[in-house]
Amino acid sequence: MTVRLYDSKSQTLEDFVPLVDGRVGMYVCGPTVQSSPHIGHLRSALVYDQWSRWFEHRGYRVTLVRNVTDIDDKILAASDGSTEEWWALAYRVELEFSAHYAALGIRPPTYEPRATASVEHMQALIARLIERGHAYPASDGSADVYFDTKSWGRYGELTHQDPDDMAAATDADPRGKRDPRDFALWKTRKDSEPASASWASPWGDGRPGWHIECSAMSARYLGDHFDIHGGGLDLRFPHHENELTQSAAAGAEFANYWVHNGLVTVDGQKMSKSIGNSIFARDFLASARPLVVRYYLGAAHYRSTIDYHEGSLVEAEAALDRIEVFLRRAERRLADTRFASIADASVPDAFAAAMDDDLAVPEALAVVHERTRAGNAALDAEDLEGAASARRDVLAMTDVLGINPLAPEWQSTDSTPAAGALATLVASLLEQRDEARATRDFSAADRIRDDLAAAGIHIEDTPTGPDWRIEQ
Repeated sequence: MTVRLYDSKSQTLEDFVPLVDGRVGMYVCGPTVQSSPHIGHLRSALVYDQWSRWFEHRGYRVTLVRNVTDIDDKILAASDGSTEEWWALAYRVELEFSAHYAALGIRPPTYEPRATASVEHMQALIARLIERGHAYPASDGSADVYFDTKSWGRYGELTHQDPDDMAAATDADPRGKRDPRDFALWKTRKDSEPASASWASPWGDGRPGWHIECSAMSARYLGDHFDIHGGGLDLRFPHHENELTQSAAAGAEFANYWVHNGLVTVDGQKMSKSIGNSIFARDFLASARPLVVRYYLGAAHYRSTIDYHEGSLVEAEAALDRIEVFLRRAERRLADTRFASIADASVPDAFAAAMDDDLAVPEALAVVHERTRAGNAALDAEDLEGAASARRDVLAMTDVLGINPLAPEWQSTDSTPAAGALATLVASLLEQRDEARATRDFSAADRIRDDLAAAGIHIEDTPTGPDWRIEQ
């Protein structure tokens, strides 16, 4: 029952040992809310939803903190101030993120702090770094404050880089820097920026740098030492490297484990505004039912790259339909039998072993589909006990993964799921077949059966009436 995870810092697979027995504290870098979410944002949030669900299944009490960066250069640039204030844009986009997360069954984190609510904590952290000799106000008289990277001998330890090989930090004006690699902790307010995007500080009016925000918020909600820090692979450098550096330099032990999820590409290319290949969450969710999108984005190993291509969602729909058709078939056949009720069941050992092994969802899904096939075979053989066992296993596993197609959250009257539409069409054809048989029009009945078979649908006549399933 030991959960293992890949620690990006040590670059090894390690046994998870919590700081507090039975508890997990996890901080995840959330979105910068300057524009609508794309599928990469959905994938990242889903990964940590999967981690949280599995830790909870293993009996841990999880505290998940996912921040919202609601003050940033990009947010200010996206708002012209005349039609929409920067803070209004940030809030509107934040709500859009939340709505899309909810549509995918991604549960809200325990805490979801906004950066603008923790500015005083950021200032206190900056002051501590200055006092310890690891940060300095700019030499040009501005309000800029920088972290002195040469003062910290471990700089580069997360990403295993030599500081001399690092590119210059581009997160602030280089004026007054001692070294091009020094990064901004506090940034002077520009004349072109609204006064509302500025806070008074001992160094002058301005706002926090991006990296200091997460260091301050993780400490505020989880303490100076917590279990797991997560985020997208693209955040490892410079963001997470700088987070670790400034937090450690301030005296914090910070995160025990670093977990990074892979990115999403489109036809082998990184999503980019310049290429114009970004797939926005709203469009993606409009192209398939949300459960299918969740299955697709969550089916790959969390550290791997997902390459989206035309037909990806069709494949996910077909895989999910096989699960759903079996569950509905078993539900119909087991009704009014002693196997109808579903007792609480644990997941199969093979599924648990896969999930314990660095959240190996592809292997876990292989167990789901194996039990689905076994359940269909049991139904074919009228082995109701075997079918009931498979049904319990599949329900338990899909509940853990958040993809149980029979769960209430996926029963939406606003959508027309493919499986539901298929079930309606098949039921209509079976009714026509029954009518043909009742009038002894056996050629018509056989023709309907043959047409369904040609479409990959197997018909089975049972004591309780005809049943059907998709051939696998």
